[in-house]
Amino acid sequence: MKKNKLISRILFIIFFGLISSIANSEEKDSKFNVYSGMFDFSDTGKKSTLIGFQHQNEDLNRDTFLGNISPITGALVTADSAAYVYTGVQANYKLGKINFTPSFTPGLYSKGNGKDLGHIIEFKSELQISLDLFSNSQLGFSYNHLSNASLGTKNPGANSYMFNFFKSF
Repeated sequence: MKKNKLISRILFIIFFGLISSIANSEEKDSKFNVYSGMFDFSDTGKKSTLIGFQHQNEDLNRDTFLGNISPITGALVTADSAAYVYTGVQANYKLGKINFTPSFTPGLYSKGNGKDLGHIIEFKSELQISLDLFSNSQLGFSYNHLSNASLGTKNPGANSYMFNFFKSF
């Protein structure tokens, strides 16, 4: 029990440290993604609603042979007090007003009262589709899978879906 409280406190400190650094930055091209959905919808015993946010610094975008790549950082929390704080990369593919965005983000997970995913280190693979609403906002849908890549003694994974709203500043 003490281990879970310690992990939760560490995630809480990291989460608010990220928010503070983002809020105090002088970045001109930031994109924020606020999302909500269902965590582990495929497990009827442990599914839970979730909310989260993600930050992307568009000044760090790079055009590569894989497309436009950029770093992302974010966090999510479930209604069962599970939390996941992550940072990684995403690729951006634009097809007219439709955006296709796959991403990969390693991070730290705390189960809270939610599903035990088997390890504190988890990896999130996500596919996201969004539609440009205006020049600085998008509306989208995403699906992700969290897994510890067999780092722990068990690796049940979690599948989630989210509705996303993006705003660029």
